[in-house]
Amino acid sequence: MLAAYINRYGGPAVLQVGDLPEPKPGPSDLLVDVAAASVNPIDFKLRDGKVKAVLKFAFPLILGNDLSGTVRAVGANVRRFKAGDRIVARLDKARIGAFAERALVADADAAFAPTSIDLVDAAALPLAGLTAWQALFEMGQLQAGQSILIHAGAGGVGHFALQLARWKGARVITTASAKNREHCLALGADEVIDYRSTRFDQALADVDVVLDTQGGDTLLRSIAITRAGGHVISITAPPTPEVARAWGVKPPVTWILGFLTRRERAAARARGINYHYLFMRPDGAQLAELVSLVDSGVLKPSIDRRYPLLQAAAALAHVEAGHAVGKVLVLP
Repeated sequence: MLAAYINRYGGPAVLQVGDLPEPKPGPSDLLVDVAAASVNPIDFKLRDGKVKAVLKFAFPLILGNDLSGTVRAVGANVRRFKAGDRIVARLDKARIGAFAERALVADADAAFAPTSIDLVDAAALPLAGLTAWQALFEMGQLQAGQSILIHAGAGGVGHFALQLARWKGARVITTASAKNREHCLALGADEVIDYRSTRFDQALADVDVVLDTQGGDTLLRSIAITRAGGHVISITAPPTPEVARAWGVKPPVTWILGFLTRRERAAARARGINYHYLFMRPDGAQLAELVSLVDSGVLKPSIDRRYPLLQAAAALAHVEAGHAVGKVLVLP
C-alpha cells in the first residue's frame, strides 16, 4: 500500500512516500480503507523527533494521527463495527499511520462517521475536536456564563473550540488576525482580538478559562489574565513532569521537563490558577458525541486545503508555516 513515512527523525526532507506492507488487524482492530487523514502539529513534531524522549516508535513510521474511512475488515473481538461501515477515529500510539491507503483503528477509539457531511471532510474532526472537548470540558470545566479565551480561533483546534464554547453558553473571546475576524465571529466568538495590533493581556482580565495553542510568552501572559481558581490549558508547551510520569517516563527526562516548565507552573501557583498540559487521548465515546454535534448542526469542520498523499510533505509544510484556516487534509 502507498504510505507517507519516515525512516529517521529530521526535517521535511525525511518524509517519503512509497509502498509499505498492509497492516494486519488484531482481535480488537478495524482495518480501514482511508478516505482522508488530517494534518496536526503532532505529525511534524513526530517527524522532527521532538517527542522521542517521551514517545518511542519503531521505523518505518507512517505519520498521520486521525482519519475517516470505510471498514475493510474487523478482528475477531469486534462487535460494534462491520465491513462497509463508515467511521472516524483518532489513532492511538500503537496504531499511528493514517497517511496511508489503509490503517488500523482500535475498536474502542472509533465512532460512526457523520452522515451530514462528506466522509473526506469528516477526517477533520477526531484529533482537533477531541482536543477541544477535553480541554474545555474535562480540564477547563467550562460552564455557561463563564468567559473563555481561545488563542488562534481560526486554527484547527481553535475553530472547534469556538463552536463548542458557544454551544456551552460561554462568553467566547479569541485571538486572530484581522483577515480572520469575520470567520471567527461566525464560528461563535463574541470578541476577536487582533493579535498583531492589540496585546490581549492589556485588553482582558479575570478570564475563567484559557486555551493556549501558542506556548511561550503567550502562555505566560495568559496566566496573568486568568482569575484565581481559573484554568489555563496548554496544548503546545512542553509536558509537565506529572504528565510525563503518567506516561511512564523516568528521570532524567522528567527532571528536564520540570526545568522547561518551571516558569508557567510557578506563575500559576503564585496566582492560584489551575495549570494543565493536555496531550489528548483517543476516546470513541467522546468522538461519537462530537459526531452528533456535527449532524445536529452545532459543529462544522472548516477545511482549508486538501492534498493528495503524494504531496503529504507540502501539506505538513502548509500547517507548520501557520497558514491554515481550519484543517488540512491528506487524501490517499
